[in-house]
Amino acid sequence: MTDLAPLAALAGSPPGRLQILARRLGTDWRQYVIYIGFVTIFVIFAVTLNDKGFLQTNNLLNIPRQASSVAVAAVAMTFLISCAEIDLSVGSLVGLSGLAAAYGSLHGGLITAILAAVGVGLLIGVVNGVLVTYVEIPSFLVTLAMLWMIRGFGQWRTDSKAQPIASEAFRTLFGSNTMRIVWLVVFAVVGAIVLNKTRAGRYVLATGGNRTAAEFSGISTRKLKFYVFVGTSLCAAFAGMMVAANLNNYGKYENGTGLELSVIAAVILGGTSLFGGKGSIAGTIFGALFVQLIGNGLLLSGLESSQLDIIKGAIIIVAVALRREKSGAR
Repeated sequence: MTDLAPLAALAGSPPGRLQILARRLGTDWRQYVIYIGFVTIFVIFAVTLNDKGFLQTNNLLNIPRQASSVAVAAVAMTFLISCAEIDLSVGSLVGLSGLAAAYGSLHGGLITAILAAVGVGLLIGVVNGVLVTYVEIPSFLVTLAMLWMIRGFGQWRTDSKAQPIASEAFRTLFGSNTMRIVWLVVFAVVGAIVLNKTRAGRYVLATGGNRTAAEFSGISTRKLKFYVFVGTSLCAAFAGMMVAANLNNYGKYENGTGLELSVIAAVILGGTSLFGGKGSIAGTIFGALFVQLIGNGLLLSGLESSQLDIIKGAIIIVAVALRREKSGAR
């Protein structure tokens, strides 16, 4: 029979001893912060908001539904940040690709709408990729400038007016409650397989961890980063179609305003290193769900949107601080 005395003694021990035990067992508790935080916040909301319908099936399903567009874009952002790069233009691209899909649906239906949105994503991804990897302008500056350019272009071309989605098939495929969860699962599974089980995923992590060493080992890091930028923009365009099909079936240039912050928060909360070389798709998905869980619970508690943003931001800071590794402070 296992002697439980040592474990029992640790029950009332200070956190330092628990951390020592974790290290001896070969684990780092920080990598589980997002999961611990998710369960903790969920239990708190379940207890305090039970009378307000938090545990109702429809409300619980609303969490992954509402997090789906952020999660789709965040899966691709995981690869990009793992490469030690970043894309601040994904939120604006979500709005512009939704607009493109709306125009496409008016002039050709489902296929035209998809091609229009994908075409916009491909164009922006290529421009970002070329400027960062070949012109060698820092990705922060390139994508920050692109954020404003995309948003300004969308506002100018539409005169700030919303464009309706004319295709019923498009609205069903990208905006229905069932399909939004399906797309979340599909992107999560494919992203996890590519990052963890393929050569491309290993190359991404190697490039972000030590680009010089990766190049000496034969990896074309410039070409790799270019393709990751393109993939990130294509996923943002896909998220844009989901957002447009869900928000009253209209494409608007401002649909994705601020979404890039939620995407990046989900990735970092999920355990991906902002300095590159480490990424987790499962963590990213839970990061997206965690951000939405906080918003859902605080909204049910009756807080105003401004108060909600303050508290949600504070919780995210605490969560990131708890999972910060010493190697990240370089």
